[in-house]
Amino acid sequence: MTALITPAPVRTTCPYCGTGCGVLGGAAPVTAGDPSHPANHGRVCTKGSGLGETLSLEHRLLHPMVKGERADWDTALDLVAARFREAIDAHGPESVAFYASGQLLTEDYYVANKLMKGFIGAANIDTNSRLCMASSVAGHVRAFGEDVVPCCYEDLDEADLVVLVGSNAAWCHPILFRRLTDARARRGARLVAIDPRRSATASDCDLFLPLRPGTDVLLFNGLLAHLARVGALDPAFLDRSTAGFAATLLAAQEDAPDIETVARGCGLETAQVDSFYAAFAGTRRVVTVYSQGVNQSSQGTDKVNAIINCHLATGRIGAPGMGPFSFTGQPNAMGGREVGGLANQLAAHAGFADRADLDRVRDFWQAPRLAERPGLKAVELFNALGEGRIRALWVMGTNPAASLPDGGRVRAALERCDFLVVSDCVAGTDTTRHADVLLPAAAWGEKAGTVTNSERRISRQRAFMPLPGEARPDWWMLAQLARRLGHGEAFAYQHPADIFREHAALSGFRNDGERLFDISGLADLSDAEYEALDPVQWPVPAGQRAGTARLLTQGRFPTTDGRARCIPVRQAAPAHPLSSRAPLILNTGRLRDQWHTMTRTGEVPRLMAQTPEAFVTVHPADAKEAGLRAGGLAEISSDWGSAVARVNLSDELAAGQIFMPMHWTDEIMPGGSPGRVVNPACDPVSGQPELKHTPVRVVPVATGWEGLLLSRDQLRPENIEHWSRTRIEGGYAYRLSGAGMPEDGFNRVLGLIGASAGRAELRDVTRGIFRGSGTDETGRMLDYVMIDAPGALPDPGWLFSLFAAVGPLDAHTRRSLLAARSVEPVAATGEIVCSCFGIGADLIRRTIRAGADTTAELGQLLKCGTNCGSCLPELRQLIVTAGGDRSSEMSCSSLS
Repeated sequence: MTALITPAPVRTTCPYCGTGCGVLGGAAPVTAGDPSHPANHGRVCTKGSGLGETLSLEHRLLHPMVKGERADWDTALDLVAARFREAIDAHGPESVAFYASGQLLTEDYYVANKLMKGFIGAANIDTNSRLCMASSVAGHVRAFGEDVVPCCYEDLDEADLVVLVGSNAAWCHPILFRRLTDARARRGARLVAIDPRRSATASDCDLFLPLRPGTDVLLFNGLLAHLARVGALDPAFLDRSTAGFAATLLAAQEDAPDIETVARGCGLETAQVDSFYAAFAGTRRVVTVYSQGVNQSSQGTDKVNAIINCHLATGRIGAPGMGPFSFTGQPNAMGGREVGGLANQLAAHAGFADRADLDRVRDFWQAPRLAERPGLKAVELFNALGEGRIRALWVMGTNPAASLPDGGRVRAALERCDFLVVSDCVAGTDTTRHADVLLPAAAWGEKAGTVTNSERRISRQRAFMPLPGEARPDWWMLAQLARRLGHGEAFAYQHPADIFREHAALSGFRNDGERLFDISGLADLSDAEYEALDPVQWPVPAGQRAGTARLLTQGRFPTTDGRARCIPVRQAAPAHPLSSRAPLILNTGRLRDQWHTMTRTGEVPRLMAQTPEAFVTVHPADAKEAGLRAGGLAEISSDWGSAVARVNLSDELAAGQIFMPMHWTDEIMPGGSPGRVVNPACDPVSGQPELKHTPVRVVPVATGWEGLLLSRDQLRPENIEHWSRTRIEGGYAYRLSGAGMPEDGFNRVLGLIGASAGRAELRDVTRGIFRGSGTDETGRMLDYVMIDAPGALPDPGWLFSLFAAVGPLDAHTRRSLLAARSVEPVAATGEIVCSCFGIGADLIRRTIRAGADTTAELGQLLKCGTNCGSCLPELRQLIVTAGGDRSSEMSCSSLS
């Protein structure tokens, strides 16, 4: 950790999800939320509470690197400029591209977009937000005329019914989910979850609809048809504020003539559908929350519009406690959209199809060669890279080798790329290994700028640590490239405030109220006012500094006639059907304690404790048919590639479906990334890939042994067939599996770790049990290895606390290591539920059976749920399952 700029707490914004929580940085580790921030009022989730544990400089990229050798900034940037110029001169401006990230600050995004679209002259800048929110953007534009989110977080507090569609908010937006459960406890709000998987969110809702994957349009078309049948439409609003409703209703009625048709098509019980439809029809204040389960689909834009259609039809939009609400996945996906960070956008919500938009942006920027047509969207961009149409690419703050679908093809494209630049704050990722030039980027806590959250709230990220090594902000690097390409005058920024003022001014340039995105009221901020800027929701038009919480309140929309568009949509099958060769549906998603490809959260031991290894969740019936063993390894294969993961048996999803988390990479578990398996089909409107529906087959991986290695060192066990690395207190845990006999595995692991002063071994060839421990001259443990036959490894939980100890081991403890059991009997803790305090499910169940039947009592006895609260949904579910449904806190099973 570097020295702090100031010991006083610094108000900044969390770098994880799109909730946009305020946190405090400074002399103490960042574990506290900012009580004054309106997004979270001081609350933080388990990831946010661990931010102070991510500030180490270990594994950081601190200096420019060219072809693996350290270089100075001038050398690196001169090379970048020369290679980009060569490509442009020889093959045109569309032969170069930027690929950005929702982790960038708005100021970074703005400079990248301006340089590529306004001065290089191509629109080939896209972002990993394409994988996250592009379908929401497209749906908003089709319905409202502009990418606007009408709701604010207060609507979650005031709604009487909240419908969560394809959103595991309890894990992915835990602070917002706590607002929902608080509203239920305080005023009886009801929660409905619609998702193929019984997630933590679904388990904590009042009604759960486990719909068949990909049938969201049918469900919401059925809802629209039902609303018309029971007279729950708002004819006055439809007549005054919308267009296209007749055709939209006809399409819905043709798709879903009755509830029985919907139930059959969605794989639901008729009573479940009827209960949901009746609740929606009978409740005025309804918020429909949707996220990646809706967006990440080849029909994602239609799903978004099917949801919006129901709110427009009932006039439930633009008023307290109602509206369609897209929960953004990344901390600045919204800010990137504001500045035109997607390849099919221009800055300030301008578009390529409108000549007036093109002229406005060109004139404001004084752009010599403004791009006049959309560029390549993410999947298209990397296809073009592999085909040699993109000759020079700059990747900023993201890891496309791991996160994009058809990952094998993406890796091959990166390897083929004529010239690849990567700016990142970490040195080792699946993407950086392909780079010609690495540029050290400022990380969270070091960089300064703004981000915009899911409710359009602009917040400051402030630096509270100095820039380490030679790290620099992304906007600075881009401005330096612009200068070298001959555009220095247009990029003469000295401070993030300079960029923000220009961005704000552009939003109001020739606006005249036509576009809702307008922050021109902030265009004259002084540097000091920018530094002190409080969180504010756009629009903030010229002449005011106060924001606007809720949009579309007057029933007028940013279209040419002021009317919203109802969009006729029809149910369609996913891009790739199941077959006898690939009979299972692969769904992918996030975990509670991890973020993206774990370059930050993967360095925090307590965040790794909940799920230390990539897994695949399989229904017991499918596992039995495939011959899979709980805890064994399985290969998940599709027409695009394969992955290997540990088997987790669960009925949280229906037979015929499997689930894999998105986070693992080749850096920490080679073969564990689902990106290699996922198909690259995209929504035809948004270009967002279908990450939730890939036909796959699953087969067991035969191994001769399994093992665990604890080591102080970061290793790559390349001599082991299957391995994963997990950060633990004091070092790393390696979970290992391989071919051959256990003794062979033991010898291979010993060859990996080498000799130590105090090496002790146990070799039981007959039983296939092998143990080894190494200590230094003082008796402190350096490493420990246990090897057994598959499925025979003992619970290693007690070992981790022993390994974390800094002192020498006594003789009795050393002997216990070879026996692989604790000196003192230790009850199993089970899978970690509360990461803040390391409380496992087995301990929680024992405490419940002893009489604790509320989360408050569990918190008092065990502390679980008393810090960040992210585990509260799981605690409520454990009370039900372990305590015989004694809980007074748990939701009811229906909405009646």
